[in-house]
Amino acid sequence: MFLVQYTGLNQLPFDPANNNEPLQFGSASGPLVTEGLIENGGESSKKRKRTNTPSADNSRTLNVDSTAMTLPMSDPTAWATAMNNLGMAPLGIAGQPILPDFDPALGMMTGIPPITPMMPGLGIVPPPIPPDMPVVKEIIHCKSCTLFPPNPNLPPPATRERPPGCKTVFVGGLPENGTEQIIVEVFEQCGEIIAIRKSKKNFCHIRFAEEYMVDKALYLSGYRIRLGSSTDKKDTGRLHVDFAQARDDLYEWECKQRMLAREERHRRRMEEERLRPPSPPPVVHYSDHECSIVAEKLKDDSKFSEAVQTLLTWIERGEVNRRSANNFYSMIQSANSHVRRLVNEKAAHEKDMEEAKEKFKQALSGILIQFEQIVAVYHSASKQKAWDHFTKAQRKNISVWCKQAEEIRNIHNDELMGIRREEEMEMSDDEIEETTETKETEESALVSQTEALKEENDSLRWQLDAYRNEVELLKQEQGKAHREDDPNKEQQLKLLQQALQGMQQHLLKVQEEYKKKEAELEKLKDDKLQVEKMLENLKEKESRTSRLGTSNQDSDYPLEKTMNSSPIKSEREALLVGIISTFLHVHPFGASIEYICSYLQRLDNKICTSDVERLMGRLQHTFKQEMTGVGASLEKRWKFCGFEGLKLT
Repeated sequence: MFLVQYTGLNQLPFDPANNNEPLQFGSASGPLVTEGLIENGGESSKKRKRTNTPSADNSRTLNVDSTAMTLPMSDPTAWATAMNNLGMAPLGIAGQPILPDFDPALGMMTGIPPITPMMPGLGIVPPPIPPDMPVVKEIIHCKSCTLFPPNPNLPPPATRERPPGCKTVFVGGLPENGTEQIIVEVFEQCGEIIAIRKSKKNFCHIRFAEEYMVDKALYLSGYRIRLGSSTDKKDTGRLHVDFAQARDDLYEWECKQRMLAREERHRRRMEEERLRPPSPPPVVHYSDHECSIVAEKLKDDSKFSEAVQTLLTWIERGEVNRRSANNFYSMIQSANSHVRRLVNEKAAHEKDMEEAKEKFKQALSGILIQFEQIVAVYHSASKQKAWDHFTKAQRKNISVWCKQAEEIRNIHNDELMGIRREEEMEMSDDEIEETTETKETEESALVSQTEALKEENDSLRWQLDAYRNEVELLKQEQGKAHREDDPNKEQQLKLLQQALQGMQQHLLKVQEEYKKKEAELEKLKDDKLQVEKMLENLKEKESRTSRLGTSNQDSDYPLEKTMNSSPIKSEREALLVGIISTFLHVHPFGASIEYICSYLQRLDNKICTSDVERLMGRLQHTFKQEMTGVGASLEKRWKFCGFEGLKLT
């Protein structure tokens, strides 16, 4: 079948869709196929009879003589006109053979390959459709109209960009006599139609129930529509179907997107709630009963963390008062008792880690020894005595294996050396820390003792305050209950008084010890100061002796004598002289001593005004003091005279 372009529609003398008269095929040897009687309504036809004629080689062949073909039509050009209107080349007209390439010797048409099970279309999986192949559209018959497909060689009709959630199409090129019923008849095959809005200018808008129905409607774009069998221009037209933008479609699409977003947020929230760790149980309020339970839990190692959290919450809530202070102190004391256990556990874990490190190091060293043995085997095999007896492939494998083993051995060796370096570094760090710790302990021993005494003193004071508060509470309860004659309370009061007296005596002893320690500290400080003074004196004596020796040796150089007997005693004073000289050089009219010291104190807060004034007074050839002003505005100013003093000296 060949597809050709057609131009226009020609009126047929009959309707080819309703022409049910059969085609007659004949041959010289007799009829090959009997006439099939087809009735209106699509009923079943009679059974066909096949006649097989044996050939010379006893094979079945198909003999067809296509010279005789008759058409029951009055007009010989009617069939050609119908085929031309349908866009197909006329075939099988009288005087033209249907099978011009048939070869009776082969029993099949030339140019067509023999049928095999691997041919496309005969297998289980259908062959893929190439994208360049045009889709062949068929004629669509409706009750009131007929749709003819466009030319497949033409490019597909252009469409606009699809709006989101599009369910509405624009249909243009309708016939002028087209009605809404005809539009429904044509497009209801695509799906359920919700609404149609028809215009007077041969176009309309159709809204479908679902989005996929729009794609079906776009398939009809380019079809030519004809109402009935009329060829009038008002009864024909070319359909153009395109996407249309409608507010209802956009609103429904936005609602759907919002619903999907809500579902996604809900799903994420449920996932987060599922993955979120459970919240801890609420902490109970403080009471004597709960306090006793928590105290028992604090003594148990397995329930210690839970009980400590409860204790921390109570303290942060402010449950500690005069009455409950002892209970809280006992709980804190029991919590402190776990410190030693935790330290022991840490030491045990460190010991296990050291043992594991040692085992790993031993295993690694054993692996390295085995690697060395394997490499030695490879090297011995590569010597000439054994190497000549191997083939080329064996030699290549041995050399490759040797390289791999050497690389792995070097990697493990580097790892072992790194472990040993880390251990050496840790050892050196420990030694440095030990030396620094010994120095710090020696220097801070007395300070730590004094701090410990202060802490003990404070704790005793707090205990005294607690006992006093308890006594006051007991007195208040006794006054409220009016039970002054109760012997048990009197005994409790006596016991409390005795405890207070013992605590006071202990406090006095601690205070005396504290005073003694303070006196010892003061003595040690005085001794330290004396030692420092003695060291300074010794240093000064050594410097004087060295100066005297140099003065005796270099007596010929008077300039060096003057340098040794200079009024500048230290490097700090020399720096001060240089800074003051630059400062006064910038101020040629002089500056007061307060102004000079304020500038120097910006550099060092420890500089004193009197020291600076003494230093400048010693250097008479460098600095000089002058009086400026009259009457009440008299002021002493220092000026730099180093250039003049250099000439004088």
